[in-house]
Amino acid sequence: MLVAIVRRVIVIVLLVLLLGAAGATYYSYNLLQRPLQVPAGETLVEVSRGAHAKAVLRELQQQQLWSANPELTYLASRLWAAADQLQAGVYQVQPGQTLGQFWQQLQQGRQHQFAITLVEGQTLAQWLRLLQQHPYLSDRELQQTDALTVAVAGSDRWPSLEGLLAPDTYHFYAGTGVIELLRTAYQTQQQRLQAAWQQRAPQLPYTEPYELLIMASIIEKETGVSGERDIVSSVFVNRLREGMRLQSDPTTIYGIADFDGNLTRAHLRERTPYNTYRIDGLPPTPIAMPGQASLRAAAQPAQTDYFYFVADGSGGHVFSKTLAEHNRAVDRYQRGKH
Repeated sequence: MLVAIVRRVIVIVLLVLLLGAAGATYYSYNLLQRPLQVPAGETLVEVSRGAHAKAVLRELQQQQLWSANPELTYLASRLWAAADQLQAGVYQVQPGQTLGQFWQQLQQGRQHQFAITLVEGQTLAQWLRLLQQHPYLSDRELQQTDALTVAVAGSDRWPSLEGLLAPDTYHFYAGTGVIELLRTAYQTQQQRLQAAWQQRAPQLPYTEPYELLIMASIIEKETGVSGERDIVSSVFVNRLREGMRLQSDPTTIYGIADFDGNLTRAHLRERTPYNTYRIDGLPPTPIAMPGQASLRAAAQPAQTDYFYFVADGSGGHVFSKTLAEHNRAVDRYQRGKH
């Protein structure tokens, strides 16, 4: 009788243990099926090199993405998701994404891809400031130096990286170096420049692609109107062919240290390498990063008899063949005389 009772007790205890184990197993498995508490918008989780799953769970809790018991969650993650096999990086979590899917994302190294847009018409200094401010780019302390030019271009052939980098949107992962990104921009611009050079019109007043690049940068700064670029290009080509100075405000401004936005007569009289009111021909380097449209315009200027242009106050320009016509346009559009 006693033996039978003991046997029943043992069976009951075993059943309770089995049911408990089954319940724990079910609970732990279902923990991984719970969605993370992701708010609207972009949510990033950074996983450091060598980080343990417990550290990642702490990060999830600190960002209020997960609130279940951390110890049970860790055990469940080890049991069902091999959560210690993680790759370092920065990951974006999505609304509705489960914890199990998150661990799989980290195991496969599906990191978030960042994007940064480097805009045409801006200068190297402006681009470097933007790159230095990005929290997930490394080498952000780099400045505009000869060493940077050599590091990016692979030679000391160029006086500066100005103009030599392609405006575009670049994608990268956290930890990518600024130099690596700029090398891509340099190689892209070289390809675009060579394509424009190969397709250039005959008898242009440029001896090498770099001179065409300089002109493209001037066009980029002179007008943002797509239908005007080849006409602006023709004006400068006509002036170069006739031995006239370019007299471009943007080149002059580029050569002024700490320019305050007010171009004065004193500035126009000052002799600098970029003051095309005082120097003959092209300035020594580009003055901004030209886009593909300006490269094409520099390579394929319109056929015109224009030698002058002035802003019309609405974003475009009025083009003139003679100085007398130009002076009348200046009086009308710049001085308000009719």
